[in-house]
Amino acid sequence: MSIRTIIVDDEKLAIQGLQLRLEPFTDIEVIETCANGREAIRAIKTQKPDLVFLDIQMPGFDGFSVVKGVMDVDPPLFVFVTAYQEHAIRAFEANAVNYLMKPVDEDKLADTVERVRQRLAEMRSAEEAEKLKDVLAEVSPDSLDAISDEGDATGRYEKMINVKDRGQIFRVDVDSIEHIEAAGDYMCIYTGDNSLILRETMKDLERRLDPKNFQRVHRSTIVNLDQVRQVKPHTNGECFLVLDSGAEVKVSRSYRDVVARFVH
Repeated sequence: MSIRTIIVDDEKLAIQGLQLRLEPFTDIEVIETCANGREAIRAIKTQKPDLVFLDIQMPGFDGFSVVKGVMDVDPPLFVFVTAYQEHAIRAFEANAVNYLMKPVDEDKLADTVERVRQRLAEMRSAEEAEKLKDVLAEVSPDSLDAISDEGDATGRYEKMINVKDRGQIFRVDVDSIEHIEAAGDYMCIYTGDNSLILRETMKDLERRLDPKNFQRVHRSTIVNLDQVRQVKPHTNGECFLVLDSGAEVKVSRSYRDVVARFVH
């Protein structure tokens, strides 16, 4: 299946150069090119592409304005292409698939196209699952009850989390996270050898993590149960979990029963 693509850049040579670099990728179909943000918004809304390669520095509407301008429709995947490194953090905050520096490196472009393929495959799988549920709801409503629990358990959760900390973007493998502690609207994420600060509420972060592995053990603490190596009883029905790194996390009484179901 082709990936319907729009290229947006105010420099004609930049568009031509990217088109040439995309030619080896036979599933990338460039359906339109745009020279400014206004054209891009109009084209995205009418053409409904799968993917947009989007320059950031453009007169009038810049790349980020284009993204905001199409939020009232199902937005495509965006890859930002620019000559300015300082825009990288904002690009990731805009949930871009990737961020490419000009002149575009062929290896990085190939990696980006593969990311796009994977993201689209996940999106299409989700759409097909929803269509199947709609059909089942019409022809066999009772069958939905039988699969609902399994569907919830196997839902997609984050594998990697982007964390903006100290002016940098860190890509954190979720499996490497030992525990997470809340500090107001900030989350302290601890791995075996590092700690990072993420601006997000605990409630929102919990939704992104697989509950089979990540469980709340305290009002302000989430633990990766795969990282637990020992349970140490404490007073008043509380206990401590000893993690792979040797760190100890306190489990309050109200959460002890939850942890007991997973820790053996």
